[in-house]
Amino acid sequence: MSETPTIHALDDATVRRIAAGEVVERPASVVKELIENSLDADASRVTVAVEGGGTEGVRVRDDGVGMTAADLERAVEEHTTSKIRSGDDLEAVGTLGFRGEALHTIGAVSRLTIRSRPRDGGRGHELAVEGGDAGPVEPSGSPPGTVVEVEDLFYNTPARKKFLKTAATEFDHVNRVVTQYALANPDVATTLEHDGREVFSTEGSGGLESAVLAVYGREVASSMIEVAAAPDESPVESVSGLVSHPETTRAGREYLSTFVNGRYVTAGPLREAVLDAYGGQLASDRYPFAVLFVDVPPDAVDVNVHPRKMEVRFDEEGAVTDAVRTAVREALLDEGLVRSSAPRGRSAPEETRISPASPEHEVAGGEAVSVDDEGSATSDEGSSTGDAAADPATDRSAGAPREIEESTSTRTRTPTLDEVTGDPTSDTSSTNEATRAASNPSGRRHDDDAEIDGSDDTPDDARDWDRSGVVPSTDQRTLDGETASPDREFDRLPAMRVLGQFDETYVVAETPDGLVLVDQHAADERVNYERLRAEMSGETPTQALAEPVDLELTAREAALFDTYRDALAELGFHADRVDDRTVEVRTVPTVFDTALDPSLLRDALTGFADGTEGETVDAVADALLADLACYPSITGNTSLTEGSVVDLLAALDDCENPFACPHGRPVVVAFDRGEIEDRFERDYPGHDGRRAE
Repeated sequence: MSETPTIHALDDATVRRIAAGEVVERPASVVKELIENSLDADASRVTVAVEGGGTEGVRVRDDGVGMTAADLERAVEEHTTSKIRSGDDLEAVGTLGFRGEALHTIGAVSRLTIRSRPRDGGRGHELAVEGGDAGPVEPSGSPPGTVVEVEDLFYNTPARKKFLKTAATEFDHVNRVVTQYALANPDVATTLEHDGREVFSTEGSGGLESAVLAVYGREVASSMIEVAAAPDESPVESVSGLVSHPETTRAGREYLSTFVNGRYVTAGPLREAVLDAYGGQLASDRYPFAVLFVDVPPDAVDVNVHPRKMEVRFDEEGAVTDAVRTAVREALLDEGLVRSSAPRGRSAPEETRISPASPEHEVAGGEAVSVDDEGSATSDEGSSTGDAAADPATDRSAGAPREIEESTSTRTRTPTLDEVTGDPTSDTSSTNEATRAASNPSGRRHDDDAEIDGSDDTPDDARDWDRSGVVPSTDQRTLDGETASPDREFDRLPAMRVLGQFDETYVVAETPDGLVLVDQHAADERVNYERLRAEMSGETPTQALAEPVDLELTAREAALFDTYRDALAELGFHADRVDDRTVEVRTVPTVFDTALDPSLLRDALTGFADGTEGETVDAVADALLADLACYPSITGNTSLTEGSVVDLLAALDDCENPFACPHGRPVVVAFDRGEIEDRFERDYPGHDGRRAE
């Protein structure tokens, strides 16, 4: 029998290491704490220099108010700060730092040196801390302000050091942190250096546009739109900043920056409010640039949620997000930013009213009707039928599956990859031919009709279905117009009989065990992904551009380019530097004999940076193909012919994994017979009678 454990106090060194783990996770955590100290010290210039991504060394220099010898000695002690005096001050924190932990915890897991001299006169002093043990304060010649140097981070906590990533990945995190504070404080000249090379430097002129230009480049800066709002009767005092034109986007959220009372925060609700403000103008996998400041009374937000101080809680979160959404949306509307086509991944709804009719009914005078880029309906002859425009919601019963059209002459055409890879933001469904077939093409009457007039013209096979529970097949046709087999047997998918389409987004089908819904976009995305992967297997096919393309990069992307240049070449992107922030792209990958847009190089860089340690070029290429597969895929809100559904299901069944799209979303959702019967409470004998007590 084991001994009963006893409770005992931990020694000071162990306590310091545990506490440090909450504040200092990686070099970027150190940089964040030190920059906040500099800004709280009223610095007008801050320089951050790191070596080896910050794993070898971090130095932060400022021209702030500085510290006396007594303050310097006290600054490295636990829970000492000049920013608050009591717990009452936590109700309205107005500084970036306030917990009194930064220097103490950094010194506990590194070799720390601080040199400081008061701005208003006096001598400079120096203090060294190693593993939490502080040495004596000694005189030191130094300019006004403070310099903090951190070396051998995690030297005494090997378990934490083991989990650091490559120097490139760690510096990418440092770059993001410094970028956020440079944007949040355009009146402070902020410089970032890595291994002796300047990455970016802001002027400190006070202009947000100037700061954006320094860190994101001219292309992004010129696309930014000013946001300025002071909501009435709201807990928000103001919403201000810049957001990008809907066409200036990236593949991730890292350029969507939100600040609360000057503090950079990763507030999900605020980010979602910004995205919501764009409405349908953004594709589902694209994100805008944003530098947005939300000012609220200090007592209306709690910044003491986590030691890293990057999470906040609002007293009235709903009102705050509403204010942000409204401010950004009004700024976009004021600029007239209304796209004429729907973004990639979503079709523009049909605008022409086509009422259900008999099979022999002619659509728009016998001509196929389509919707042009401006939303007007036109016939194949080019005549406008815009006057017939109506809300498509009036064309079908809400929530009810609609029978799939049988007309093969007016079927929906799926855009090809050739049409869209040249412009990733183009509308992949603007050529959709919006046609409606008869809502009851078989002419078969419902049971209610027969009961009303006392007759029964139901075909024999339908009467057999009434008794046996087996549904007779409909007339399915392939894209070539040939009659399809009514019994669709698949190798991987269950046998299906297509019943219709729900919300012009999901295929509704019957299986031997119940019902299934097939997400048509996810299904086609899986099909296209596996085709792309087969095309790209082996040596990556490339195409030399007739004229090299100059591509401007953000400061982050430019830093990543040096690290992943060879990996980009393996993907098919051959590029050389023109200057610190511009690369010349000479070759690009080709897919189905179509050259990809050179700007996808930026997405590939982000993929390498966000990948896990040791992730291969193939893994990043695979993620890129998953995004590319979205471009030509059938979109939601797209009407399909019966034959095109058959072809889609057949192609899906040929896939290695037909049950998930390349991004991991489900393709097929099944409802078995038992689940359906439970929902209708058919779990008792004599279900046509009264349920027994």
